Amino acid sequence: MPKLVRLYIVNVAIGFALSAVFLVAMVWLNIVNLGHLVLHTPSGWIGGLMMFVSNGVIFAGAQFGIAVMRQAERDDGPRGGSKAPALVPVPVRAEAAKAPLARSR
Repeated sequence: MPKLVRLYIVNVAIGFALSAVFLVAMVWLNIVNLGHLVLHTPSGWIGGLMMFVSNGVIFAGAQFGIAVMRQAERDDGPRGGSKAPALVPVPVRAEAAKAPLARSR
């Protein structure tokens, strides 16, 4: 299996595991009466399943994004611009322009 596919599958599994932990915590702590709705209503399992899947998609995407961004190579090289020599100001002498001649009519 290619490394990228394996990385994706592992991170999606981690994301859905985090979603399951999140849903269990929300039901156990009965946040906004969610525990009662999921456990004591006839179709509460559908709501729980919908929360698990939707949170799983979000957490899996975030987990995969973090994993991809952590693979960036370190940039320990020099910072702060190019290696061009510093520019030195050169004085330039400017003479005042003469007044324009008046036109004759």
